[in-house]
Amino acid sequence: MKIKTTNVAGAFYPAEKNELLMSIDDFFQKVANDSGYYSRAIIVPHAGYIFSGALSAHGFKYLNPDSENIFIFAPSHYARIFGCVSCDYDEFETPLGNCVVNSDLVKIFSINNEAFEKEHSIEVILPLIKYFFPNAKIIPILYGCENYKNITEIIKRHWSDIKTSFVISSDLSHFYPERDSNKIDKYTAQMIETGYIKDFDVEQACGAVGICGLVDFAKENKYSLIRVGLTNSAAATGDTSRVVGYGSWFLYEGDKNNYLKTYYGNAILEVCRKSIMSGLQVGDFVGKCYPAVFEEAGAAFVTLTINGELRGCVGSIIPHRNLLKDLRENAHSAAFKDPRFEPLTREEFPYIDIEVSLLSYPERIIFSTEEELINKITPYQDGIIIRDGEYQSVYLPDVWEDLPDKREFLKSLKQKAKLEEDYFSDTFQAFKFRTVKIV
Repeated sequence: MKIKTTNVAGAFYPAEKNELLMSIDDFFQKVANDSGYYSRAIIVPHAGYIFSGALSAHGFKYLNPDSENIFIFAPSHYARIFGCVSCDYDEFETPLGNCVVNSDLVKIFSINNEAFEKEHSIEVILPLIKYFFPNAKIIPILYGCENYKNITEIIKRHWSDIKTSFVISSDLSHFYPERDSNKIDKYTAQMIETGYIKDFDVEQACGAVGICGLVDFAKENKYSLIRVGLTNSAAATGDTSRVVGYGSWFLYEGDKNNYLKTYYGNAILEVCRKSIMSGLQVGDFVGKCYPAVFEEAGAAFVTLTINGELRGCVGSIIPHRNLLKDLRENAHSAAFKDPRFEPLTREEFPYIDIEVSLLSYPERIIFSTEEELINKITPYQDGIIIRDGEYQSVYLPDVWEDLPDKREFLKSLKQKAKLEEDYFSDTFQAFKFRTVKIV
């Protein structure tokens, strides 16, 4: 039997079994799967446990507990390799017991045991797999110069087996001052969460190929990557001069806004209500810590009604700040700054109903004539934004209830933008978006 012995135990994580168990137990107690949703793919860091162990454990809390086979995609730091390689070891040693390799699945890859000898990007992940999935088999994969589309194809090929899961091992930015690191990692997170990876640079993450492969798979299937958390080495060392960034995400098999509605609908309404209460000085927006998905960029409209009558509506067209702040600011503005209404009073507050519409990223509609534009609009589903120079207006999908005819809908939208109803030009633009409503 060929066993890959540890080479960073005692450096990246405790080498003694009980000490390692205590460390992971401590991580386990401090983090939670807030929604109860289980995923089949996660992104987790691979640094020393003192730096990123808690965040990695948090990511693993979202991985499908029924996983029997776990692919690990990790970058090669020490061996120069091309494409993806695996190994012909039977087991990988960990202080918690050995991880068994699925010998059938590794056969589809080139074998390069030497690449694994000094590599930590897979080894650091293994104690967590052994802790959370003691009977699962692993498929360890290292890559060097590789097209991320090949990672996408591997995931697609094995996705039909619901007991097969995927771990992308990657740290984020390396050795920048903390302020710069935070900016880079925030930009990287936005690319991961929106699926716009065209300009993803290898300097943003050591596991950029694996990350892009999973993001590409998610985009193809209209899935979403949900943030578990972001941190960096300064949180552990206090040294802000040269930090390494860490992030974790899990794959949700659906749209992010549907995830938010399903698992955090009440929390979203609570954020809005507390914001309004704070504005009325009958409460204060403090205390509760919301899940990291609220830190992702989001756009929301907050609508207030009393006895079915509109009492205020303010929102964001595009995500330009984190969702938590967007909800707070728009709820406050709907209550106190909508120019169509007087500010909400304490007497009215008990009678308000709050409705939140979460907006998708706008998609530009390509057209050369107004007729072509009209044909590309789907009534009752699409929200529409029109723009030409300084003129702009937006209608949420709800407006179709009052304007079901597409031409009348567009005419009204132009009038709202202070344009003539038959206005059209070469610079006229339109965008569509979808909403998820929470009441």
